Amino acid sequence: MPSRRTLLATAVGAALASGCSVPVPAARRASPAADPAPGKPFAGGEPGRALLLQIVAHPDDDLYFMNPDGQRLLDAGVPLVSVYVTAGEHTGVNRVAGMPRTPPDRAAYSSARRQGLRQSYAAALGLPLFTPWRREALALGGGRTAERAVLAHGGRRVELVFLDLPMHTPRRYMALPALWEDRALELSAHRSAGSPVTRPGPYDHDGLVAALTGLLRRYRPTVVHTLDPDPDVQPGDEATRRRNSEQPGYSDHGDHTAAACFGWAALVRWVAEETRAGAPVPVFTATAFRGYYNRHWPKNLPPAVLAGKAARLVPYGGDPSWECGNPSGCGDYGVGGDRPLTNRKGWVRSTHRRWPGPGLALAEEPDGRLAAYGVLGLRAVRRRETSPGVWGEPEDLGGGPLAPALGTAVLPDGRVLLFGVRFAALEGRGGPNRREVVLLEQRSPGGPFLAWRGLGAPDRGADRSRRLGAPVAVAAPDGRVRLYVRNAARGVAERVREPDGGWGPWRALPGDAVVQDGLAVSLDRAGRTHVYAAGAGSVRHWVDGREAPGALPPSGSTVASADGGLYHRAPASARLTGPDGADAGLDGFGEVRAVHSAALGTVLLGTDTAGRPCVRAGGRLRTRVQGPPAVSTALHAGVRGVTVVGLGPDGRLWSWRP
Repeated sequence: MPSRRTLLATAVGAALASGCSVPVPAARRASPAADPAPGKPFAGGEPGRALLLQIVAHPDDDLYFMNPDGQRLLDAGVPLVSVYVTAGEHTGVNRVAGMPRTPPDRAAYSSARRQGLRQSYAAALGLPLFTPWRREALALGGGRTAERAVLAHGGRRVELVFLDLPMHTPRRYMALPALWEDRALELSAHRSAGSPVTRPGPYDHDGLVAALTGLLRRYRPTVVHTLDPDPDVQPGDEATRRRNSEQPGYSDHGDHTAAACFGWAALVRWVAEETRAGAPVPVFTATAFRGYYNRHWPKNLPPAVLAGKAARLVPYGGDPSWECGNPSGCGDYGVGGDRPLTNRKGWVRSTHRRWPGPGLALAEEPDGRLAAYGVLGLRAVRRRETSPGVWGEPEDLGGGPLAPALGTAVLPDGRVLLFGVRFAALEGRGGPNRREVVLLEQRSPGGPFLAWRGLGAPDRGADRSRRLGAPVAVAAPDGRVRLYVRNAARGVAERVREPDGGWGPWRALPGDAVVQDGLAVSLDRAGRTHVYAAGAGSVRHWVDGREAPGALPPSGSTVASADGGLYHRAPASARLTGPDGADAGLDGFGEVRAVHSAALGTVLLGTDTAGRPCVRAGGRLRTRVQGPPAVSTALHAGVRGVTVVGLGPDGRLWSWRP
């Protein structure tokens, strides 16, 4: 293997054990970071112009972990580009249980897997499985070349881009995590059988970040999907970990983590390079998806959604009896047939976002207009109504690079507090890798903001800081603001802002709770604070910081709360239940929002199993059946009634008054 030096086995072991980070060396090269100062212009963009770009480690990661979100955008006419960092060659054995074992052939197995992808995406476009694609070499710069496959039908378009980094080298360590950590390692790209690329070129750390940044600049996506850069801590014995292909101590494959770290580093660099050159901030939203995490928690896909997701994997898996025209094979045979549903690991049965929670937050300004807060181009933004239902351009509030999670609280005087998760460092090559909670406090109601302020993390150490969950907060009648996040121990941590603006220390809520991310908080009519979190066996509940007695049922979904009540879905169920287990009348899949309305009581917002926004208010259900889709939605109940605001895949807002 061409390399600038030999990687010591001990260094590799440290890299794999830490996911994406190792101890910070005394000397390190600073990485480009997005400027957190506010006031930058955003790119205008063409109304309705949208593109989804997915960055994954292996062929099939997008099918297992990013659907149905990716499929729904494709169905809505959004062009899709999937970038596969590794060749997916693994051991080179493409086998089905019960069939004779074939000799290893890494080039053939890689080719068979991308044939399976072409079959799956052809079916997603409504075409025959073996429809020919246009395949060509795509120059990436720096002497590197990728394979690109293109197929269009009925106004929809899919491009598959294969960078072809090896999963392994002759030394048998995992190549991609080592490339993230190592300062000098260089990998020769793998060549898949039948590929139009003859000389793919070598990759070092900076070369891969540059290649991904170049693809972002080339395609200028408005929606980006990645895998999870900061997977859960997952205790377990070594034999179980190896059997399930998980890295030591974490609930994911090491390639997934490294590919996600490279993807987010490229996003940070893209924004930094564009703005440094005087260009506006690119308009895009970024979402990360959990990977092997799905195996460890109750499943969250109801039968109708699961059936559609599993159906995408059947043509990918293919069958050795098919005549697809590819001499190397017609899919990843171990995934074909009913195996996605019978696999004991159950990855296909859930779709989890790394930072669940509202991608948008709404607040009513003193003049009655709505303001929408969110993350765009890794930066916090505010958009205001210019008239009811008509939205102005995004106003840059800075703070980047931010994860998509954005918590809010409204003080009694009407001022807004915004809470984000910031990539405080994302360097690789032995450099620091940290996350922190950050705060932006409004100076006056409806007015400008103070400077960003760091609130740290509830866990000491850079690696543990990376396990931060999405922040949620509530302003209590006593003037305090209570902020909650999931911590590295998979419990819930709280930090309290006193009425004078001072913040107390982080503290863990009592109890032995092990919970998923996607917390919910609300006040009841007595002013008590209720916090809910979905645990492995039941929903956990705290009232005013004390664990509530009594057992609640398990949940497959994230949870929502209004007036102190709980709303969630049972595992693998479409049925939403409310307080005391009553049917809430909002069947579907995905996250739910709940707010209190003086006129209507609790108002609920969710999506049906087809992905359409639905509102339940005053005993009536309304479904939005027309208009552009939404990447995320928010709910407001005020003097003008109920308003739903959605962020479209083109980066623009729409309003719906159900």
